[in-house]
Amino acid sequence: MGDRVYKFLDLFAGIGGFRFGFEKAGFQCVFSSEINTACQRVYADNFGDFPSGDINQIEINSLPDFNVLTAGFPCQPFSICGKRRGFEDTRGTLFFRICEIIAIKKPSVIVLENVKFLLHHDQGKTLETILYSLEDLGYFCSYALLNAKDFGLPQNRERVVIVASLNRQFNLNLIRKIYPTPKLQDFLSKDDNFEYLPKEEYTLIDNAKQQESGLIFVGYRTNKSIWKKGVNPNTEHLSRVHRQPNRIYSVLGVHPTIPSQETSGRFFIYLPNENAVRKLTINECYRIMGFPDHFKLHSNLSECYKQIGNSVCIPLIYNLAVSIKEQLLDNITLIDNTYLKTSKITKPKQLSIPIL
Repeated sequence: MGDRVYKFLDLFAGIGGFRFGFEKAGFQCVFSSEINTACQRVYADNFGDFPSGDINQIEINSLPDFNVLTAGFPCQPFSICGKRRGFEDTRGTLFFRICEIIAIKKPSVIVLENVKFLLHHDQGKTLETILYSLEDLGYFCSYALLNAKDFGLPQNRERVVIVASLNRQFNLNLIRKIYPTPKLQDFLSKDDNFEYLPKEEYTLIDNAKQQESGLIFVGYRTNKSIWKKGVNPNTEHLSRVHRQPNRIYSVLGVHPTIPSQETSGRFFIYLPNENAVRKLTINECYRIMGFPDHFKLHSNLSECYKQIGNSVCIPLIYNLAVSIKEQLLDNITLIDNTYLKTSKITKPKQLSIPIL
């Protein structure tokens, strides 16, 4: 059983973060879907496989058989959250379409990934509806908040991961983590198109300390556009105008989450050995998400920043995929696709869902 090649569906595929992780773990991608044309091109350039477009246009019965469904799906508000009517509560959303695919194809495992805010969206009712919908389709559900810095990357990036299985509860605590957390300086390029900040355009603070997150905030940009009215001395960096694009972090710690909204790449790092501040390069951004150096980027730099901010951390996905094989697939005594397709689930397998 351990040598069996398991197949997966790559939905909301982006630029292929899930595919890199699962293929490295020995899985085979049999179908991919991504509606964004810029992401489609990058995906095709790197995998030789042009993803299908709109998930709503997919003919479900024509999909090939697969063991695992993966989806970094967008979080849409559900109109009647918390009514506990199963996936009917999600009708009209992209998640409902995922549920339709699951109901027909009955994969052994489902892996969903989303931003941390999913835990609190609509006072926790959105997450509750997602979990109950999967239960209603006959799945055991587990979820956890996982951080990229626990998987060998110097980035404090928390994401919600949901794993649902037809056969047994998945234990997210058994996913192998990598310690100690690496420093950002170990991932920097030695030769690249570096863009340094003039010293008059930034201020360093005294006695910078490493936070519990691994971040070391050391300073902030000082330019004429920053509003300073009402800001006390030495607290300018706390002003609401000093948001992420104006903050500077030491390379002796980790980097904050790379967002998809920052299409100018205003990520500033302090290099103690040079006593200088520069922008993190686009290549370094991809590296601290776990993408290989040979990855082919989009020709537009702003699009590159957007795409990497929307992607997933590959080492996290890889270790998750390995654990799924070990816990849910390799050790299962009965995985019969014919049985799974014809069996009818009449009630959820779990009794309750934690309400956040």
